[in-house]
Amino acid sequence: QVQLVESGGGLVQAGGSLRLSCAASGRTFSSYGMGWFRQAPGKEREFVAAISWGGDSTYYADSVKGRFTISRDNAKNTVYLQMNSLKPEDTAVYYCGARRGSSVYTASGSYNYWGQGTQVTVSS
Repeated sequence: QVQLVESGGGLVQAGGSLRLSCAASGRTFSSYGMGWFRQAPGKEREFVAAISWGGDSTYYADSVKGRFTISRDNAKNTVYLQMNSLKPEDTAVYYCGARRGSSVYTASGSYNYWGQGTQVTVSS
């Protein structure tokens, strides 16, 4: 069982930056691939970024490539999402997910555990 708690969301102006954190419980964090997803009002949850269990592989949605960076610190059981050059269309609730496995995973249905989400609002 893994419990995930996101933090770091907030209100920021367009062009600004935020860093989201997702703290995981449990001793086997390094056995899990991790991902960030987001959901805007009236829209489905969409993939943002994913990282492999060792942190050596990452994958990004085209909409955030070059602006967002996913990373993890297995010693701290934490995964991060550094978001730069934020745009109003990045406004959403951001969720982190976890699933066992060595790869990067982009399908939300493949994740077994989810956090409660953190709101990111980007004003124009």
